[in-house]
Amino acid sequence: MTAFLALVARDLRLALRQGSDAALVVAFFVLAVMLFPFGVGPEPQLLARIAAGVVWVTALLAALLSLDRLFQQDYEDGCLEAIALAPLPLEAAVLAKCLAHWLTTGLPLVAVAPALAALLQLDAGGYLPLVFAMALGTPSLSLVGAVGAALSLGARRAGVLLSLLVLPLYIPVLIFGVAAVEQAVAGFAIRPYLSILTAFLVAALPLAPWAAAAALRPALE
Repeated sequence: MTAFLALVARDLRLALRQGSDAALVVAFFVLAVMLFPFGVGPEPQLLARIAAGVVWVTALLAALLSLDRLFQQDYEDGCLEAIALAPLPLEAAVLAKCLAHWLTTGLPLVAVAPALAALLQLDAGGYLPLVFAMALGTPSLSLVGAVGAALSLGARRAGVLLSLLVLPLYIPVLIFGVAAVEQAVAGFAIRPYLSILTAFLVAALPLAPWAAAAALRPALE
């Protein structure tokens, strides 16, 4: 556990030292959402109807922006080999990096989402479900994204390959995240949708680090 927390702290320090990456993700999220009223028109009813989908899709794309840096920098400077040779299992190291990625990327998106939803005239009853759904869904984005980042490590045009690998796997989180908010606005129960998002997260916690570690080992040989 000490080694796990040390690796998380290391990645957080690096992210804070290179704060432009995290700021870029949040800036993309904010700007992309702000463009929609210009594109579809300022009608409050229309914006309120598409608000949940717009926030979720842009959050998904914003999280995708930083995935290519999850292992790439450590791979280029040799730190990834040192991490693989450390006593901490590679699967646990991947999980630590995913946690640090979520803290620097997913958590800021969750924090900013209600303000952007208000900009899109989302009904007040959808704010809290949006936060809950994103708090459950964004960790799954980091975990699944780690698998794609590991598979595309060292490849030519890794960013394009990463997008093609990861985006189809993000669709279930997107569907149920949007559905939770829309059902809350309509006055229906959201517990089934949050339970499904929780199930995705519980399944991804053991499976994604194992799959990502298996993909990293050939790249390190």
